[in-house]
Amino acid sequence: MILDHLAVAGETLEEAVAHAEEALGAALGPGGSHTRYGTHNRLIGLEDGLYLEAIAIDIEAEPQEQPRWFDLNRFKGPARLNNWILRSENLETEKPLLPPHAQRHVAMQRGSLSWLMTVPSDGFLPFDNIFPAVLQWQAEPPAGKLPRSRCRLTRLILSHPEAKDLQAALDRILADPRVAVEQGKPAMLAEFETPHGPRVLR
Repeated sequence: MILDHLAVAGETLEEAVAHAEEALGAALGPGGSHTRYGTHNRLIGLEDGLYLEAIAIDIEAEPQEQPRWFDLNRFKGPARLNNWILRSENLETEKPLLPPHAQRHVAMQRGSLSWLMTVPSDGFLPFDNIFPAVLQWQAEPPAGKLPRSRCRLTRLILSHPEAKDLQAALDRILADPRVAVEQGKPAMLAEFETPHGPRVLR
C-alpha cells in the first residue's frame, strides 16, 4: 500500500479549510459532497502524487449511513489533521493485512469519482483513529487534476501510547520513510516543504 492523502477535519468545512490553508500557505480548491455520510470537502494537490482534503459534516445533508466515517460524529474542538489514507491496488486481497476492526469496506462515490474504502462500522479506526483508512480507486485518482500547491510532505509523525503495536501493524502494510511512529498521546503531525519554507500541520 502507498500513501494517498491526508485529511484535515473541522466542526465546519470553513474551519477545516482555514486551518489547512494557514498551515500550508496555499489555497484549497473545490471539492464536493459524500451523500453516504453527509459530509463535504475541499482539496489541494501536494507533490509526489499526494493530496490533502479538508472535510466536515454538511449540516444540510442527511446521511444515508450512520455513524459517519473519520469519526466525524464525535469531532469537537479546533480543526486539525485527523486522518491519513493509504491506497491499495486490490483492497479485497489486501484487507486481511489490516487489524480486524479496520477490514470493513464500503463503496463510495463523489461525482465522477468512485472508490472502495475501509470504514469501521462504528466509524472509529484502530489506535484511537491514528491507524489509516485504506481505499482502492475505481476511477482515476483525483490528485493529478487538483490545483498544485508546490507543497511536499516530508514527514508524517504518528504519536500513540501503544507505539510498538501501531508500528507493527503499519509494518504489515506500508514501507514509507516519511511515516514515523512515536510514543505519546494520540496525535498526528505533518511536516512540509513549501514555497514559503518549512511548514507544520497539526
